[in-house]
Amino acid sequence: MNNMMAYCGLICSNCPAYIATQANDREGLEKAAANWNTEPDALICDGCKVAGQGRLAAFCSECQIRACAIARGYETCAPCADYETCEKLAGFHKYAPEARAALDQLRAGA
Repeated sequence: MNNMMAYCGLICSNCPAYIATQANDREGLEKAAANWNTEPDALICDGCKVAGQGRLAAFCSECQIRACAIARGYETCAPCADYETCEKLAGFHKYAPEARAALDQLRAGA
């Protein structure tokens, strides 16, 4: 499975919901749902860049970061001029510092 990075910097292909969806693993979805206090069907996801081509987890389909990056035509938030001052991104990265690190690497050209 290839690494797929979300607009926010998360690696979709490392996400338990994505992995379980791709493997058609209902038990994996149920386990992820228990960890995230949601229903398994809300986690069915083919990755956040599949608009019109696949399924999005409920929270991904409503993601303001995703919507902004799509509207601006970015593959990720890394090249955005507002990257350093984006409140949506900063708020999210408090809970997912690994996503910030991934985007910082892209910005540095790594």
